[in-house]
Amino acid sequence: MQFSIDATSSKARACTITTAHSTIQTPVFMPVGTLGSVKALDMADMLELLDTKIILANTYHLYLRPGSKTVDAMGKLHGFTTYNRSFLTDSGGFQAFSLSDISKPGENGIEFRSHIDGSKHFFTPEKVIDIQHDLGSDIMMILDDLVALPATQERIALSIERTTEWAKRSIEYFRKKQSEGIGVQQNIFAIIQGGTDRAFRTKSATQLCSLDYDGFAIGGLSVGEANQDMYDTVEHTVKYMPEDKPRYLMGVGTPEDLVENIERGVDMFDCVMPTRNARNGTLFTSFGRVNIKGAKFKLDNLPIDSECNCLTCKRYTRSYLHHLFRAKELSFFRLASIHNLHYYLTLMREAREAILDDRYSEFKREFYAKRATS
Repeated sequence: MQFSIDATSSKARACTITTAHSTIQTPVFMPVGTLGSVKALDMADMLELLDTKIILANTYHLYLRPGSKTVDAMGKLHGFTTYNRSFLTDSGGFQAFSLSDISKPGENGIEFRSHIDGSKHFFTPEKVIDIQHDLGSDIMMILDDLVALPATQERIALSIERTTEWAKRSIEYFRKKQSEGIGVQQNIFAIIQGGTDRAFRTKSATQLCSLDYDGFAIGGLSVGEANQDMYDTVEHTVKYMPEDKPRYLMGVGTPEDLVENIERGVDMFDCVMPTRNARNGTLFTSFGRVNIKGAKFKLDNLPIDSECNCLTCKRYTRSYLHHLFRAKELSFFRLASIHNLHYYLTLMREAREAILDDRYSEFKREFYAKRATS
């Protein structure tokens, strides 16, 4: 992986990440394709309509179905899905957290039962890397110990201890495999934990950033804490992350979250919000959110967003989309998802342009001013 900083505007960064499969300009939002598929869309949509350079898939889910060996046999993720650009694969730590009623973290890894058939499995730091070797992702995430907030000081301390120990095992195993010719085109990121406690975040970031990783993520946020606590935690943590490697904030979030955290020096984001909200009838626009199920849109002949040039906005009215949603037509899922992802990707492109012109503060003011007029 090659990484360069193209420009800065205060702490905001415009960078370029080059993997074996694509060149990624940051700030970047990665659509979530948990099972190797972004819900309601196909890879032609991702490549031709949305021109995405990287999407996220999930180790836990693909391991269970269809199985990482199946993906490997079918040409790894790129061949299996026909998406020939970059994949980032999450490690499964978040799934262990979100499915806590059927999982149990321990000293050596995470034991869990499949949400599909109840079968028992055990993820170690090494096994998670082996699975991601099968998947062939361009960027793999290591196994971490994520906790919900609020949490006790003791539980957060244990999370950091485990995450650091697993990170040491992960990087040693990953580099060993590379020396054997396995995963030589893959890259690996560590995940900083510590809740919203500054001392814990400092400790976790200092420990992990001393290791030989290709990039670093901030994990364990957007899990119940207030937005301002998240922003403050990111601002503090970034100070301990290397400038010459990518910075990834996991599972975040709203358009406002992206704008705020770009300002604090984050390069990469992912979240299910644009596609999940699309399927539920909530559409993102330059002027805020539109709930298309509302009766006021029944005779509205405007596009979702007058400033948007996505396929949905260029061709269809709010009235028609309102009808599709109310009629439970499956085409609504696709059209709404195309719009929401186009909005997110455009927001990232405009943020990058503002950084290149050293006017990010002005861009942020304009972003909020439009919302105030809606």
